[in-house]
Amino acid sequence: MSSYDPSHDHLLLFDGVCHLCDASVRFILRRDPAGQIKFAPIQSALGRELYSRHGLDPEAPNTFLFLTPHGAFRASDAALEVARTLGGLWKLALIFKPLPRALRDPLYFFIARHRYRWFGQEETCMMPTAALKARMVE
Repeated sequence: MSSYDPSHDHLLLFDGVCHLCDASVRFILRRDPAGQIKFAPIQSALGRELYSRHGLDPEAPNTFLFLTPHGAFRASDAALEVARTLGGLWKLALIFKPLPRALRDPLYFFIARHRYRWFGQEETCMMPTAALKARMVE
């Protein structure tokens, strides 16, 4: 069991072999210059532990897991909480928050199911850029 406590951070667990997930992480990096959001691939020891701790299977990652001081968020809730954390105009995405997850999540999971076919994947986790490496949690 890890001694890492994400209760004071904003930690995004992502599929480190997924091209779409990599692009999403790079998108967030560019829009979060203050560095509020930290990252860990689900395939890392910490990522596997935290993903499992929240009832998700690290062998079949199908959603981001966003851990914040306000709780753990997955699927469309994770995307909306990332937008909230980024602030500014990105908070406009929160107009979708009142929609029930039963309406938001099917689209999220449809894309997640097809992401490797549509966007590709790597054999191993991506090599992080210097900017990402500075914000990776191990």
